Amino acid sequence: MLTRRTALFGVVLLSQFVGMIMALALALARGETAPMAMDVVWSVLGGMAGGIGITALYHGLAVGRMGVVAPITAVFAALIPVGAGIVLEGIPTPLVLFGIGLAIAGVILVSQVGDERPGPPSPSGFRFAFVAGVGLGCLGIFIAQISDGHVFGPLTIIRGTEALLIGTLVLVTRAAWRPARGLMPAVAAVGILDMAGNGAFILAVQAGSLAIAAVLSSLYPVTTVLLAAVVLRERVTLTHAMGIALAIAAIMCIAAGSA
Repeated sequence: MLTRRTALFGVVLLSQFVGMIMALALALARGETAPMAMDVVWSVLGGMAGGIGITALYHGLAVGRMGVVAPITAVFAALIPVGAGIVLEGIPTPLVLFGIGLAIAGVILVSQVGDERPGPPSPSGFRFAFVAGVGLGCLGIFIAQISDGHVFGPLTIIRGTEALLIGTLVLVTRAAWRPARGLMPAVAAVGILDMAGNGAFILAVQAGSLAIAAVLSSLYPVTTVLLAAVVLRERVTLTHAMGIALAIAAIMCIAAGSA
């Protein structure tokens, strides 16, 4: 348990700190003006929601079954912003709605992974996946409220808030948090890629629809499966192939319905 908690807190804390530094550097490089007062408020709220969500996700993956945690997190992380987007921006076209349905089905299929751990069945991790999905879904809603033209400045605040939240949790629980030195490059890469993904999401929302951006971003398990097949030579099952096909069809439907 100590090892899991150490890895959990260490990865989240250090990756968010790296993301904060990179976001600040990009904000300065782009010449972004200081975020407005409401942008700061939305960013702090997003950092709190995101910190809770990513911590719950990592913990769920550590103690539960990936085949349960991954799809539930992805679906809730998509459905919450989709609902908000429909309320705030109106109902998308029928073709887009059909694509959204295909995307959710594709995420569920592509995230199916058997429990390969020896011994008795492990907990499903459902409650952590639910918290993760709600947290990440709320993060999507909050960062969608950021003013146009502001991307990496608010992301700096979001990442700083997440790092502060996790740092406070470490101090309160007195948990060990330093990961092994050999993991530092991977942790830094996680922080950079996570920050880049959030930045792309903000740009997508500012250019289009919150509902569409949320659904397309929830297709990340497809990338995971494809990379595992290419890099790790893992076998792509029929269920995975069906999920990937549905994801591709969903992207085509959403793109055509949004044109």
